Amino acid sequence: MALPVASGAAVADGAWLDSNLRASSAARRVRTPLPGYWGRVLHVDLSGGGVDALPLDEELLRATVGGAGLGAALLHRWCPRGADPLAPEAPVILVTSPLLGTPLTTTSKYTIVAKSPLTGFATDSLSSSFFALALKGTGADAIVITGRAEHPVWLEVAGPGTDGAPRVTVHDARELRGLPAPDADRAIRTRLGRRVRVAAIGPAGERLVRFATVSNDGRHAGRGGVGAAWGAKNLKAVAAHRGSYPAVAEPEELAALARDVRQRSLGPATAKYRTLGTTANLALFNRLAALPSWNFRRSTFPGAEHLAGERLAAERRVRRRSCAGCTVGCEHVFRSVHTGTARRLEYETLFALGPLVGVDDPDAVLAAAEVCDRLGMDTISAGGTVAWALEADERGLLEAAGLGRLDARFGEGAAIARVLEAIGARRGIGDLLAEGSLRAARTVGGGAESFAMQVKGMELPGYEPRSLQTMAVGLAVSSRGACHNRSSAYEADFSPGVDRLTAGRERGRLAAESEDRSALLDVLIVCKFLRRALGDVYDDGARMLAAVTGWDVDAAEMQAVAERVVNLRKAFSLREGWRREDDTLPGRILTEALPDGVAAGTRLTREDLDAMIGGYYEARGWTADGEIAAATRERLGLRRIAGLTPPP
Repeated sequence: MALPVASGAAVADGAWLDSNLRASSAARRVRTPLPGYWGRVLHVDLSGGGVDALPLDEELLRATVGGAGLGAALLHRWCPRGADPLAPEAPVILVTSPLLGTPLTTTSKYTIVAKSPLTGFATDSLSSSFFALALKGTGADAIVITGRAEHPVWLEVAGPGTDGAPRVTVHDARELRGLPAPDADRAIRTRLGRRVRVAAIGPAGERLVRFATVSNDGRHAGRGGVGAAWGAKNLKAVAAHRGSYPAVAEPEELAALARDVRQRSLGPATAKYRTLGTTANLALFNRLAALPSWNFRRSTFPGAEHLAGERLAAERRVRRRSCAGCTVGCEHVFRSVHTGTARRLEYETLFALGPLVGVDDPDAVLAAAEVCDRLGMDTISAGGTVAWALEADERGLLEAAGLGRLDARFGEGAAIARVLEAIGARRGIGDLLAEGSLRAARTVGGGAESFAMQVKGMELPGYEPRSLQTMAVGLAVSSRGACHNRSSAYEADFSPGVDRLTAGRERGRLAAESEDRSALLDVLIVCKFLRRALGDVYDDGARMLAAVTGWDVDAAEMQAVAERVVNLRKAFSLREGWRREDDTLPGRILTEALPDGVAAGTRLTREDLDAMIGGYYEARGWTADGEIAAATRERLGLRRIAGLTPPP
């Protein structure tokens, strides 16, 4: 059904650019009122069947840029206060950026923004590669999807028609029901052709697993449960036809910048990602007593040598790949010795399906990763929830709650894979675990919440807060929940002059500064693996944005944009019921000393954490209770920015 509208290869090394990067540089470009932007948001109502193309004000775009920034502003306006994240009126928003579709390396990314089914607060999940490029070519800077279709559907979005607006067709997806995302992708592309790119949910998203993902090109918008938000709308997939891109203001300057950034992307700052990828972190974190294992009961893992990136690369790596238009090439694919199948693996998946659940067999980790990818589940939350369940079963709490015994133990890789299958199917105890560790713990009771390793409902990533105490405050205060990507505060812990094993009020300021830098990268959208190669992200970000848009922006304005976006996310949390006690860490972290490794005996007390959080609030210009002070709201124009977005 076509709806009326009212008025997409890898870089093997640094010697050459892949065909997609050349194509994006030479793509046909359309003159628009504002270079780099289409200047419109597309609203699709799955309940009523209507589509509207609405203008985006330049003031709003300059204040939020794109990606997570523009998405945060749109979420404020389009999501009704107090809406259930799985309700028809709660929007899912796909957002591009002005840098997308340019020859700047690592910019082939898009953002999905929603009210998180896992946390109830704002979430923005980024994904990369060819779908992002196709999405940019559809003629809209963002797509807001509301409502709920009567049966599973998928959307086809094509570039501007004669009226200049994108074209949207709604297709019946009942024949795709139950398919993993890659299979749905193949079915749609068989019908529409290879120039179409697809983002889709798997069975876990259809069954509303609260940490379900949206997948495209083998990548995943993972954290926060955006896949469940799609499933609640009966939305199986979005297919985008790759078309033209908006013209840029200074093409020669942009080309020179692209060459410079590309060269820096091939230097020592990114060597780790090319050599081992993020799997290199596992052995390092184990030596530093920063590798959580057995549900954060230990900070080292005796079997770490079997999972170390160096060993995986020597014995199992089969190839290295890149996202579209990327010169870094961080993606490493490893083969299972037992099955011969190959799968992408990075540190967080390796941690969550390995040490966190006591597994030291690489084949078992690869098998568990395959289950999560096939079903469409975030590996961090999946591993964290299973680890909680394993400990709850050890303590007899599941049986005491009338749930029976869990047919798995720490270290039993095959059994843990079966638990993951049960979660994706919402079968047996998997139905409870599909709700995430916090909801499951509250259902079970008996003190189970104290060892549910989560913040605001989102499970912790692979960083031990007690031995990385700047990271601890970053995890505690993040509006998204426990997330390493929204607060790269661990970098401060590893910097000269900082004792990572002790707390201090000044750590709050360091965490805020790190959070701002991450926010700017999520706004532009530039891969965080490029951050050290960029040097000053504010200055380089300003130069990139100026070359694309023609705006006279500088580093100070970019820093203000980053701060504004962090505060927009926070303001949404406040609107949706955030309380001061939500900024905290699990009880285990604040009551138990580390038992092992070089950091044995290290503690992080609640008083230490509160002092650091106080320093963070102060650095942010918030009150002692964590509210955004009136002066800060006024300085950043928060109310005005939210009001500039199109009305629902």
